[in-house]
Amino acid sequence: MGLWSFWNFSLLAFVLLDPKFAARAEISCHAANDRFYRVDVVPLERKSAEVKVDECAKVSNAYGTEPVGALKPDNVEQVGTEFPSALGKDAPSCIETPPNSPSRLRTPGKKYGDISEGDRRRNAANMLPRKRAKRSAGPAFGEHVERSISVGAQPGERFVETVQGVSTSRAEHRRAGEEARGSNPRQSEPYLDTSTFALSGDSAHNQAMVHWSGHNSSVILILTKLYDFNLGAVTESSLWRSTDYGSTYTKLNDKVGSRTVLSYLYVCPTNKQKIMMLSDPEVESAVLISSDEGASFEKHAINFNILSLLFHPAQENWILAYSHDTKLYSSMDFGRKWQLVHDNVMPGRFYWAVMGLDKESDVVHIETRSAKGRAQYVKCRAQRCTDGNRQYLFPGDVDTNSLVVQDEYVFTQVTKSGRASYFVSYMRESFKRMKLPKYCLPKDMHIISTDEKQVFAAVQEWNQNNTYSLYISDSPGVYFTLSLENLRTSRGPAGNLLVDFYKVEGINGMYFANKLVDDLIKTFITYNKGQTWTLLPAPASDVAGNNLHCILPFCSLHLHLELLENPYTSGPITSKKSVPGIIVATGNIGTELSSTNLGMFITSDAGNSWRQIFDEEHNIWFLDNGGALLAVLHAVTPIRHLWISLDEGKKWDRHSFSLAPLYVDGVLMEPESDNHIITFFGHFSHRSEWQLIKIDYMGLFSRRCMDGDYQTWHLHNKGKLCVMGEKQIFMKRRPGNRCMLAQDYSRIYSSEPCLCTAFDFECDYGWERQADGKCSPAFWFNPNGAAKSCSTSQSFLNSTGYRKVLSNNCKEGGKNVYSPRRQACRPSPPRGLRLYINQGELSANVGSNVTFMVYLDDGDSQGTSIQLDFGDGIRIIYSNLSRTDDGIKHIYRTTGIYRVMAAAENSHGSDSSTLFLHITSPVERVYLSAPIVAIRGKEANLTAVVWPSHTQTLTFFWWFDNSSEPIITLEGSISHTFQKEGKNKVTVQVASGSTVMQDSKAITVKEFFRSLLLSFSPALDEHNPDISEWREDIGRVVRTALSQVSGVPEDQLLVSLYPGLPTTAELFILPDEHTSSEHNGKSEEPLEMISDIFVTALNQGLVQFELKADVRIIVYMTQQTLAPLVDSNAIHSGSAMLMLLSVVFVGLAAFFIYKFKRKIPWIHVQTEDSHEKEPEVISTVGENDNMSKVKLSEFPSPKELMTKDLEARSRGGTGRNMERIVTREFPNCTNV
Repeated sequence: MGLWSFWNFSLLAFVLLDPKFAARAEISCHAANDRFYRVDVVPLERKSAEVKVDECAKVSNAYGTEPVGALKPDNVEQVGTEFPSALGKDAPSCIETPPNSPSRLRTPGKKYGDISEGDRRRNAANMLPRKRAKRSAGPAFGEHVERSISVGAQPGERFVETVQGVSTSRAEHRRAGEEARGSNPRQSEPYLDTSTFALSGDSAHNQAMVHWSGHNSSVILILTKLYDFNLGAVTESSLWRSTDYGSTYTKLNDKVGSRTVLSYLYVCPTNKQKIMMLSDPEVESAVLISSDEGASFEKHAINFNILSLLFHPAQENWILAYSHDTKLYSSMDFGRKWQLVHDNVMPGRFYWAVMGLDKESDVVHIETRSAKGRAQYVKCRAQRCTDGNRQYLFPGDVDTNSLVVQDEYVFTQVTKSGRASYFVSYMRESFKRMKLPKYCLPKDMHIISTDEKQVFAAVQEWNQNNTYSLYISDSPGVYFTLSLENLRTSRGPAGNLLVDFYKVEGINGMYFANKLVDDLIKTFITYNKGQTWTLLPAPASDVAGNNLHCILPFCSLHLHLELLENPYTSGPITSKKSVPGIIVATGNIGTELSSTNLGMFITSDAGNSWRQIFDEEHNIWFLDNGGALLAVLHAVTPIRHLWISLDEGKKWDRHSFSLAPLYVDGVLMEPESDNHIITFFGHFSHRSEWQLIKIDYMGLFSRRCMDGDYQTWHLHNKGKLCVMGEKQIFMKRRPGNRCMLAQDYSRIYSSEPCLCTAFDFECDYGWERQADGKCSPAFWFNPNGAAKSCSTSQSFLNSTGYRKVLSNNCKEGGKNVYSPRRQACRPSPPRGLRLYINQGELSANVGSNVTFMVYLDDGDSQGTSIQLDFGDGIRIIYSNLSRTDDGIKHIYRTTGIYRVMAAAENSHGSDSSTLFLHITSPVERVYLSAPIVAIRGKEANLTAVVWPSHTQTLTFFWWFDNSSEPIITLEGSISHTFQKEGKNKVTVQVASGSTVMQDSKAITVKEFFRSLLLSFSPALDEHNPDISEWREDIGRVVRTALSQVSGVPEDQLLVSLYPGLPTTAELFILPDEHTSSEHNGKSEEPLEMISDIFVTALNQGLVQFELKADVRIIVYMTQQTLAPLVDSNAIHSGSAMLMLLSVVFVGLAAFFIYKFKRKIPWIHVQTEDSHEKEPEVISTVGENDNMSKVKLSEFPSPKELMTKDLEARSRGGTGRNMERIVTREFPNCTNV
């Protein structure tokens, strides 16, 4: 039955004792773990009641789709009602998701169906006022955390409860039969035994959670709470326990700690004797656990706040707990010790292993958050989920809130370029893309059911707005075909999808659906799992016996198919597996579905004929394994009567269950047990105590049924006895017999297979059902496409356009008309070869696994070889196409754009397909290498250096000054001419996929300038963190030192340090703005003289600065060599050989730079318009360690230095220093 197959209900009744408040109920459930229901109440307008519910399990045989945004429900739900009664028929209702649950909708969803009415209400019941709530695709999983100011007992305390008798202050009334007949009624007449118990002292409590252990247990637990709307917290709580089916209750507050405030109650689904309760986290974080149905409790402190629990489907002690800070914990000893599983899990996206599918029973499937709004599918073991033990089964990221693990299937979704792709893994195999008809083009998809190894999905096609279409898949869940168009759907307040679709229990292949036809909503029925749909016939007469004259197709019966999310009411439609063919529903007769003039209708022959049984809405339950019907009126006023029928609704007997009229808030029953006990919950007035009325209906029956008490009936579809490929005869109790049904009697008397017809088959993928019932290929589908199992001189099974409906038991005659036919393979060349990436993208990160898929439309797949060239020098050849079914994986080690080519070839021809794959890696850092000074009107080379390095996969955006549009390049270098003197800002942005990084530089533009390349003492490298801020600070200090030594104003100097080691810098000498403006001259001679002064000072080691205490840095001219000028131990002394090598290398470097100066981005060349100076080589003298330090006061004045230098030179052509290449790998310093 799968992850949502079992129900254990507990009532969470909610009563607002102040009439100025109305009730807003939110209910969600989890079938796999028999969780409780919670309803949170908020103040609303006076005299209104609203039920807000989300469904999340197989409930009452109905289906509801589930968005990917909301797949795991809360474990405990609470029911809230306003007085008057929750059974009031006029109370409006709707569905919403509680806080903490995401509202975004995705595929796929949770399944519903195949659960008995008894399973639905196994532990408790609650009735709420409601209008109608449709089957919800988005059950809530975020819980309201109730707060408390109470404190609890210490961890480790054990509380043992002794059951005591009824308190004398509590009233108890016992009645039997109609209008309180005597205690010894005549056994020949049906009667009810009732008793009433009041929960004294809790009249102020406005929330209740009720659990009946079931399985013939007599224990009932009730947790009542006072919720303060102003504080938003629970301020009081009481725990009550009954051991006699609800006749008496004992208060256990002293047993669990008088000051302990309890917030939630959980019951283990595989062992109902094990109970877990949570204390209010505002006071203390603790769990109270019991292994004896609440007779004793142990308290254990925990260091996190539990938001929801998930019990293991088989192991009673294994629990997953989700905390408020998105962490997932596991316990293997029923909550005594907890261990962290993962610290970043999406709400509700965690699942236990499915038994029989996952190899280890302690496996958990979780959806974890990843970077930038994405998620990942992670599989690991609950107690060993470390990084090394995690498996990432889906290649790449998935959409958030999209993981669903359900039965044999795992679903997820990936959205690229605004279009969603849906993926499925069947039987834990690799993921495959779900295939809908080619031009369906889904805007939205929701999984309705995964019963019987088949997927039902509601799909909104590209041309649909308010409706969805029903699609049915093959067993692997990959290929889908259309079943019914324009299903009626709506959205709940939280955005969850509500679908009008219902599965009938006990009859294979029978469903109801509400469809939009010419703007009218009509109810349709199918007996063959969606192959044909027909309208419902209306009853011949109404409840009063008046003829209706409703003729098909102009008039028909229409049913409300919404599933009421409060499990403690019957809902608008009810069926039960133990009584196949009997269906009770709320509806109307006419041309369309309406919300007015509603009545109750029943069928005893599986929908072929209907009778009206009430002209008002009622809640109707099956009693005694379906042998009797219980009806309670929807009323806004208190009631004291109920109705019982023993003959399938033909006759109804009225019984009184209370001396005083009761506002009924809930009904609790255990239909599958033999105790025949039901309990009504309610109140006599707005401020009265909780009233619990126990009803024993054993008196309705006189004996157990014998063989002669049963009769048979034939299942048919409008007279056709073959339904789902077989003739079935069912057995049921004769209407009116007052005997009790045995739980184990066989409902199916006989079954005989029929010969197959076209409607025992659904159209195969790519085929469409025509008006005559036949399947023909769609215009876009080629039925003669590739047969992957075909090889030369062999045969293959070719589809006839039909595939047998799953669970259909028909048998084909001697001529197999519909089954695939074996045909001989036709020699043909490969055609329609397609190559694509399984992840759906044309980009991937370097080092990641890329899965290539190869598909051939037509050709001999077995005899066709496939060659795949990955574009990086690696090529793979497969002998046939079938060996590539699971995809071809490859890892690229370097970035770049790769041409990937697939070629298919056989003896008859060949075909090929090509794609271009972008392999990228995240950009970690960007540095703009640009001169800080440039010449106006001359090109300057700008380079963006990226870490790590990329090849052909980056886009560069260059912004200059206030330009409105950037210059876009695919290369990291650009030449630009600056026309304006002064400061010019340049920004480069580097885009790699969705990552964009940038760097900016301010460039000073002048008519001319001089520059020198600088180096530093080795000690500076030891303190170089290689960050821009440090380089700016050192440049400022060096500029100040140069200004102090030379007397040149700082505004004429710029110092730029380059990244990497060894530390180097470039000194720029700018023209004096004041001198230039006064004399209107543009002579470069002053700059040449200043440059000579700096050369002299730098060569003599006069430019120094103090980096820190005892660390003094000397600034040098960069030496004329490609080899390092100094070693790491001491300042190197010059030598004749070094000088000779320097001259040779510098000469070569000068020639190289002169020839290629415009092509090197880090070279800054200064020329004159009239003539170009011949550069003069100036060698630099290295200083030794014993060099005497010269104080600034002893250094000659600038004028003296300038005079001496002018006398020594007839021309002042100082050499220009070149900056080195800015990389760590290739330091290269050249001085010219």
